[in-house]
Amino acid sequence: MSSSRWLLALGAILVSASISAQAAEKVSVRLKWFNQAQFAGIYVAKEKGFYEDAGLDVSIQPGGPDFPAIQMVAGGDEQFGVTSADQILTARSKGVPIVAVAVLYRKSPFVLFALESSGIDSPEDFAGKNIGVKIGGNEELVYRAVLQKTGITSNQLSETPVKFDMTPLLTGQLDVWPGYVINEVLSAKEKGFEVNIIWPSDYGIVLYADTLFTTEEMIRKNPDQVKRFVAATLKGWDDAVANPEDAAEITVNQAKRLEYDHELAMMKDSIPLLEPDDQPIGSMDQNRWSELHDFLLEGGFIDREMDLSDAYTTEFLPE
Repeated sequence: MSSSRWLLALGAILVSASISAQAAEKVSVRLKWFNQAQFAGIYVAKEKGFYEDAGLDVSIQPGGPDFPAIQMVAGGDEQFGVTSADQILTARSKGVPIVAVAVLYRKSPFVLFALESSGIDSPEDFAGKNIGVKIGGNEELVYRAVLQKTGITSNQLSETPVKFDMTPLLTGQLDVWPGYVINEVLSAKEKGFEVNIIWPSDYGIVLYADTLFTTEEMIRKNPDQVKRFVAATLKGWDDAVANPEDAAEITVNQAKRLEYDHELAMMKDSIPLLEPDDQPIGSMDQNRWSELHDFLLEGGFIDREMDLSDAYTTEFLPE
């Protein structure tokens, strides 16, 4: 090929690449918490090109106390977010126009747990014990529902408000800790402590957890973009479940503090929560949303009955 033809060919390639790059639609997703394998499917979707294949240039933003996903998305800073399903209903009850488009963790990773050496392995053992309580959120709601289901009252035990540092449990100052089976439970085991896990689902409290959401405006103005983002995200999660080692490797590149072994364990322990039944990841069930609604209403977290047809939609899930 002559130099002039080579230059023309190179120019055509560069123009094509430029057009392709320009064609990618920029969107952002705000996570529920800091970077970790809890969100591995989203990292995989970006790293393996699933978003790019869908014509999307996706920016993944970590969440946390200073960057709450609902406020960031509802305020227009991001187009998509991940939060717990109960928070979506709570926000909508206050007039925030967000909509769930796919449920990721269809079984909640939230549990109550105690050191194995304590002998505590059921709520009935809580009487006379010191219990850590995360005040004001869905963790407290679930904890109190467990007590109610088993007939244990608060005056039978001692409650201490806690946040994230598990030292009081590990040093014996507290007997029971509220945490996540894919995080705090793993951390306790990594420190050499065996634990007894108390699943709220064993007492009839089965709630959706991490949920992908957007705004009513996005659905109205950019439905095709929403559909492509949801499909690529769920493809990422399917890949993460099928290849947890790859997912863990991709996850540790998201932040310097992450360690492969911990993220791999988190990913593997997430799989039964992402796929608690034979339905595809992302699936949503009307009855489960209704149960969550009634649970929040009875607990006083929402103060009125809501029209759930506005709170979630299955129209963007892959067929």
